[in-house]
Amino acid sequence: MLKVAVAQVGSVLFDTPSTLHRVEIQCRKAATAGAHLLVFPEALLGGYPKGMSFGATVGNRTDEGREHFLRYANSAIQCPGPETEMLAGLAKELALHIVIGVVERDGSTLYCSSLLFAPQGGLISKHRKLMPTGSERLLWGLGDGSTMQVADTEIGRIGMAICWENYMPLYRQHLYNQGVQLWCAPTVDEREMWQTSMRHIAYEGRCFVLSACQFLTKADWPEDLKAFGGEIDGKSLIVSPQGNILTDPIREEGLLFAELDLDEIQRGRFDLDVAGHYSRPDIFAFHTK
Repeated sequence: MLKVAVAQVGSVLFDTPSTLHRVEIQCRKAATAGAHLLVFPEALLGGYPKGMSFGATVGNRTDEGREHFLRYANSAIQCPGPETEMLAGLAKELALHIVIGVVERDGSTLYCSSLLFAPQGGLISKHRKLMPTGSERLLWGLGDGSTMQVADTEIGRIGMAICWENYMPLYRQHLYNQGVQLWCAPTVDEREMWQTSMRHIAYEGRCFVLSACQFLTKADWPEDLKAFGGEIDGKSLIVSPQGNILTDPIREEGLLFAELDLDEIQRGRFDLDVAGHYSRPDIFAFHTK
């Protein structure tokens, strides 16, 4: 059996060092409880500024919005950088695999990325969100096809799909084709439809899905930005290859744990293997650039 956890936690917005401290606390709690994998939400380091407009309308930007963006960019992390070195150290010290959503700064462009750290090897995988949704496109650049690899680790094959990437059928198939076993879905989507989607992906891919959603309150916002900011209500979950939710919901900051039997994946693929006998390669061809 493999013990895993998801962290339902929010950023301290525009304060990356304080957020990193929260991350360390959750890592140590998860490791103490015996977890071998811990998944954090989307854009945790760097923040998800829900509700902010950054002064943008069609054809117009404001000086105040540009100052907000500067402040946001200064909260992003570089990869590699001091924060990734710290996370690699935690993974090694705690014998813990860590998946975490970050806002990554590369040059002057920001990306919504997901990072995977292993006890041996440190940062072993980085995935940039392929398609930011709606107004996210003003803040984040688009990922490309170079960061879509499933990582083969000592605890299983780990793939990462960030928030609404999970609604991209071809990206899902790309991960299925690589034999993903532990599907990590960092998100800020708290809606009931998201819960349904996570169950569908687990059932479709016959894999375990670990969805970590932020739990963000007004207290997590700086005083001068509280009027702009929204909240995020969590609703993280872990799902089995048969689509069963393995965790009790919590409506607060905290960890959710589950014991996984990876043999359930092979049992499930007895009658549905969308990357194997159920894929009909004699009819359909799949190609990734």
